Amino acid sequence: MEENLSIFSSARFFEKRPTGKGKDRSTIECAEWFCSNLYVGLKDGTVQHLSVSSSSSGERPERVREVGRRQMGRGGVVSQLKAVPVLNHLLVLWDGSVTTLNMFSLEPVPGLKKIQNVSVFYVSQPAAHSQPVFVSLFTASTKRRALSIHKVYVDRWESVGHVALPQDPVALAVYETCLCVATTDRYILHDFFAQSALDLFPHNHAKQNIIVSESGKGEFLLNAPGNLGMFVMKDGVSKRPPVQLPDGVLDAAVYFPYVLALQSQTLYIYSMLDQRLKQTISMQSAKALLATTESVLVVAEREIHWLSQTPLQDQIQGLLRCERADEALTLLDGVQALLPEDSYKNLHRSVICTSGWINFYSKAFLDAKELFIKSGLDPRDIISVYPAMTVISSDFKSQRPAVSNAKDLWRLSRDDWPTFQQYLSFLSHFLRETRGTVQSQICPQDVDTALLKLYLEQGEDENLEQLVSSPNDCVLHVCLPELERHKRFFTLGLLYQSQSQHFNAIQTWVRIVDGLCVDSRPGVFPHIVNTLCQLKQKSIIMKFIDWVLQRDQKVGVLIFTKRDSDDQSTFAPEEVLTFLGNYQAALTLYLEYLVHEMHSKQEKHHTLLATTYITHILQTAQRTPDSDENTEMREKLQQLLWHSSIYNTDTVQAKIKSSALHVEKAILLGRAGQHRAALQILVNQEKDQEAAESYCRRTSAGQGQEFTQQLFLCLLQVYLESNQSVTAVVDLLNNNAMTFNLVSVLQVLPTSWSLQLVRHFLCESLRGTVHERRMRGLEKNLAKVESLRHKHAWMEATQEKVKLDRSRVCHSCRRQLMGPEFLRRPTGEVVHTHCYTADKNL
Repeated sequence: MEENLSIFSSARFFEKRPTGKGKDRSTIECAEWFCSNLYVGLKDGTVQHLSVSSSSSGERPERVREVGRRQMGRGGVVSQLKAVPVLNHLLVLWDGSVTTLNMFSLEPVPGLKKIQNVSVFYVSQPAAHSQPVFVSLFTASTKRRALSIHKVYVDRWESVGHVALPQDPVALAVYETCLCVATTDRYILHDFFAQSALDLFPHNHAKQNIIVSESGKGEFLLNAPGNLGMFVMKDGVSKRPPVQLPDGVLDAAVYFPYVLALQSQTLYIYSMLDQRLKQTISMQSAKALLATTESVLVVAEREIHWLSQTPLQDQIQGLLRCERADEALTLLDGVQALLPEDSYKNLHRSVICTSGWINFYSKAFLDAKELFIKSGLDPRDIISVYPAMTVISSDFKSQRPAVSNAKDLWRLSRDDWPTFQQYLSFLSHFLRETRGTVQSQICPQDVDTALLKLYLEQGEDENLEQLVSSPNDCVLHVCLPELERHKRFFTLGLLYQSQSQHFNAIQTWVRIVDGLCVDSRPGVFPHIVNTLCQLKQKSIIMKFIDWVLQRDQKVGVLIFTKRDSDDQSTFAPEEVLTFLGNYQAALTLYLEYLVHEMHSKQEKHHTLLATTYITHILQTAQRTPDSDENTEMREKLQQLLWHSSIYNTDTVQAKIKSSALHVEKAILLGRAGQHRAALQILVNQEKDQEAAESYCRRTSAGQGQEFTQQLFLCLLQVYLESNQSVTAVVDLLNNNAMTFNLVSVLQVLPTSWSLQLVRHFLCESLRGTVHERRMRGLEKNLAKVESLRHKHAWMEATQEKVKLDRSRVCHSCRRQLMGPEFLRRPTGEVVHTHCYTADKNL
């Protein structure tokens, strides 16, 4: 059995002393209570009226004074009393009859005669707003199987009905129009208004006492077979589990949320919420219970006890002290309607929190986490129980309840490290789940600092970097030593960065790259560059830009070229060009960025890019003339010279004048219109016939046929003037037969050449000329056909026959159409011929 709780405290406040030496017949049989008035019915037929004075706290009676008494007769037992305050009546069941007395004088009420042959009665609540005021009285007859219904007024009563029963009634209770009756072998529900009855279940009157008691609005408590205290609603449905009562129960009463079951020597108190026994109280010769609005009275043979219920808040706190959190929560939820809202919330939070701590120390971590979150536990309370997890807030006061299964986590960390790891994992999950919620807003620094320590301790690198890479409230002076101790210098830089200390962050990463700090994190240098790309503080960038460029110019230039489009104003192009003057590779990449990506229209940028290419090519040529790097750079230079029209031609020419960059010289001459000179350089100095032909094709692209023929004819003349081999000249002619003008070629070819040499060229050229002429003729004829088709369609539309009647009018001039001089428009409208012509001219 569980520990006996102090739910009710018992105090004897009335005692009936023996009357003499012989057999005492003045023992107590029943009692009634109303507003400090106690009525006692004795075995010898006496009714006592007692006035009860309460203590200063008003919780229990302190002094009892007899106000009056009435002897009902020489014999007979007073078996039932009921006060009717609205009428000032006291109904007394004595010697099988119901008698009405005045509540205060105990004098019989005139006009209210006795109701004979009554074994038990029940008085309902007064009828609301009825005039005159009355109450309903239900009486069970001892001589017939029926219940009688009376209306009791101040000065009279009326019999208003009878309810027939299958057996003799033994006990009853009433709610509105529903009668709950115990007969000699069963319980019955009977609605006397609807005239409907419902058998509930049988009982054994010989082996157990019959109990019919109200337990709430429309609910009755019955002593069912097997000593089950059944709760039955007026419709026959049970909405709560039964209570297992002890054997030999004499009486039972409900004082929410408890059921009190009385034996002769013991009072048992059960919870209606979880059906468990909560308390037992010893009694002597007890026989009945009387539940009032203030308390419960226990009636014994010679005394009456007053049971005072402990305040509900104290009961809940008592359960918590006993660590019966589940019971406390059940009780709290069951009596929520009886408590002020603030009290309920505070108690609920306390119960949930205590249950969470019990589960926490029992290693039921999932339940503990849910309970801590539900109770709104201050995260500092859980942080403070862990070793090395100091609470930062100076105003923190722990509200942690004391529980018997509490563990010393400091000792656990030394003696049982695997178990302590489980507790660390719980703290990590709890703080991570509550981080950013209202629950942790009171102490964000404590939460984030504790999480950082936990991630370090448990090696959760991904969570650690996610924490310090996003906005956080970690306390630097606490976290820095921890990160340094674990040699997490890269993470230290991220922490600096998250708190806007960008210089310290980059300086820390620079020390890693320079080998001054040991950190296994890869990719630190690219991370520095990426950070500088996103940084807007120009002064900080300038402090590190030299260090970056000295390590890698190609990567370092990204600081200027990969900035956000809305952040380009941080560095002006001219400023960057000046700064990169000592870093040729970076300068070249930045100029390419300006020209190709930013589409700069400044002559300076294009010219500087070209001269930078040339400088690099010339310097590289001295070391490795045929290197891939040099070839790639020349291709870039040639593409720039071909496509850009903004650079200064004279400046670039002066730069390459004394160099062997013949292709580039030819491009520049071609830009100046000196195509013959350009071709001479390619043929005579570069000695690259393929480059010469490519020059002609590229220069003549988009130009007219005449320009193309003139340019290739010029190349042919250069070949002939430079004494190129006959084979080279013939190949030029054969490969470009369609491009040359046949007549012009024949004019420049040497007369000594045989027809056989140029036979292939002549055939291809003539074939091309004929093909071109035929194609032009075909195109001309197709155009004629298209024109004829349109004319035919127009004629079809305008010369359609139209049948006219006398009412047909011209759609244009609105006059009547007469004679043949009319036609139909393509739109279907019929008009005069002259109207149609005039419309077309308009």
